[in-house]
Amino acid sequence: MSKLDASTAAPRPVAAARRRTGVDAATAPTPARRGRPPKTQAKAAGETRNLILDAAEDLFSKHGFYGVTIREVAREAGVDTALVHYYFGAKRDLFDAVFLRRAEVWNNDRVAAIDRYAETAGAGMTLEGLLEAFLRPPFEWSLKGGPGWKHYAALVAQTNANPTFGGETMARYFDPAIRRLIELIAVVLPEASEVDLYWGYHNLSGALTLTLGETGRLDRLSGGLARSGDLETAGDYMVRFAAAGFRAVAGTSPKT
Repeated sequence: MSKLDASTAAPRPVAAARRRTGVDAATAPTPARRGRPPKTQAKAAGETRNLILDAAEDLFSKHGFYGVTIREVAREAGVDTALVHYYFGAKRDLFDAVFLRRAEVWNNDRVAAIDRYAETAGAGMTLEGLLEAFLRPPFEWSLKGGPGWKHYAALVAQTNANPTFGGETMARYFDPAIRRLIELIAVVLPEASEVDLYWGYHNLSGALTLTLGETGRLDRLSGGLARSGDLETAGDYMVRFAAAGFRAVAGTSPKT
């Protein structure tokens, strides 16, 4: 459009409206900004989301999925119930968000640890070394990560034994890391069939989640000789016990 055309064009509707109402460009209100929210707003939203996740994790770990309501989570977090629904939707979606948050950390650490060990050890890789690398991250997080990690470990123990959706949940969040471990164990135990390895891990999985749940059962059973909260000792025992178990079942079933 030429300058002449621009000067003789019909007034724009917004400008005309401002003239009619006596509002000019200098005094007009600033339109709302679009795009990303300010950093302070985004930070506040992130803090609220984590507050809800922490509260839900605590309650789910103590009372299980079916023993907790969204209202109770909101009350524990100190927020309105609508805000929980806004961030997470239904209760199962909230549960999945709680489960995923720390599962990613556990699994990334475990896969990185066993891959690093396998690369460093090379042909000298041992079953004990692999299991130590794989088990150490969850034990370390439970020992040093604070109350949230204790709650999460208890939640994983509950979920692993849940016949309704436990198998599906554990498979979704933990299977890739477990399959990588089994691949490496197969290198160390070439005589073991896949069936042997999966049964071996099944038994290890139950021991691991029960131990990290720190139920106090061991304390009462042993009369205080052994403590379920002694995770350093528990981890050492588990490496030796699991390694012996894998060796004992290797070759039980024929390889296909």
